[in-house]
Amino acid sequence: MLRRYTILGSINMLLSVALGAFGAHVMKGLLTPERMATFETAVQYHMAHALGLLLIALLADKLADQKKVAWSARLIWIGIIVFSGSLYLLCFTGIKMLGAITPFGGVAFIVGWLMLALAARR
Repeated sequence: MLRRYTILGSINMLLSVALGAFGAHVMKGLLTPERMATFETAVQYHMAHALGLLLIALLADKLADQKKVAWSARLIWIGIIVFSGSLYLLCFTGIKMLGAITPFGGVAFIVGWLMLALAARR
């Protein structure tokens, strides 16, 4: 698990930095201020939860309940895809319906962190 989540977290950190730079240098003049704020939110959550994946990688072999640790990482990764991904797409396409998907990613984040807490409880 350590290797898998380190790779996943690192790639997501790379993507969040790259997308953040892209937004700051390329998209800033092309997006409305409202869409730019949404884009920045997507990048912030992406980066924070990519760091979370790296934290899970560090903790993975130290926690007894490996199933909960694995679910924690999966749900946080799903949260990145659904939460940040839907916001990125909303910014680039303007399809407001994508905003209805975003909360599902937020729920995945919440449940993912809960699973990590439960895994550490033993």
